[in-house]
Amino acid sequence: MKFATRFAPSPTGPLHLGHAYSALLAHDTARTVGGRFLLRIEDIDTTRSRPEWEDRIYEDLTWLGIEWDDTPMRQSDRLSAYLAALHSLWDRGLLYPCHCTRRDIVAASSAPQEGSEPTHGPDGLIYQGTCRVAALRTGPMPENTTLRLDMQAALWQLPTDTSFGFDETGPVATDPPSRLGFTAQDMIATVGDIVLSRKDFIGSYHLSVVLDDAVQGISHVIRGKDLFEATKIHVILQHLLSLETPIYTHHKLIRDETGKRLAKRDDARAIAKYRAEGATPRDIRRMVGL
Repeated sequence: MKFATRFAPSPTGPLHLGHAYSALLAHDTARTVGGRFLLRIEDIDTTRSRPEWEDRIYEDLTWLGIEWDDTPMRQSDRLSAYLAALHSLWDRGLLYPCHCTRRDIVAASSAPQEGSEPTHGPDGLIYQGTCRVAALRTGPMPENTTLRLDMQAALWQLPTDTSFGFDETGPVATDPPSRLGFTAQDMIATVGDIVLSRKDFIGSYHLSVVLDDAVQGISHVIRGKDLFEATKIHVILQHLLSLETPIYTHHKLIRDETGKRLAKRDDARAIAKYRAEGATPRDIRRMVGL
């Protein structure tokens, strides 16, 4: 497969230096090896996405000198694909409706569990399975309802000789590229029943990202270390949906002077602000260590 990677921002706020680093690193890597660099707008959360932020993404990336191949993909145009995957998993008995609120999950996680502390996974507190036992999984898939993946049932349905792991070339690899493996028990104990679709919008980050990477032919995923643990979830979904697993690079995170990771609310680090103050694309590269 020809090298192809992507940058996939969400139009929910300004791009900051961390986004610049990730986009430039992916773009430069693709151009160096003669591969493809694609842009994907992750606007599946329509309650927070805004057209003006999407326009700003194009402006900032163009100013940085980043050119993408093909028309940008927008997740809001892919809802039918996410829905089809959900129906497939539902028909296999791997999803169940969940009616727990965030407060319910916190309360269940805080209840005494043989003296142990609440466990956090890639999606926060690991769900305690309150709705799993009583959930009805027959008949049509419910609409406008949160749907969770029954992790244990999903793992049982995969062939017994399934090898769970992915190739990692980023700084978390001990000798790049490294094959990083994990077990089914790891997923049950440290990840749990993840949300694959929410009440207020179809799909989830985990579901959409594996489907979108597959349809765009992404061979290498280049993204921040903060998503490293989520990669285990993506590998499981790739197995369940018969999708290829890309090679991953989880790069360093850009932090402020106190060591805090940058977030959308860090407008002081926004690319547009540096532009307005007279910075050049070369200045941005220097700031992020490129």
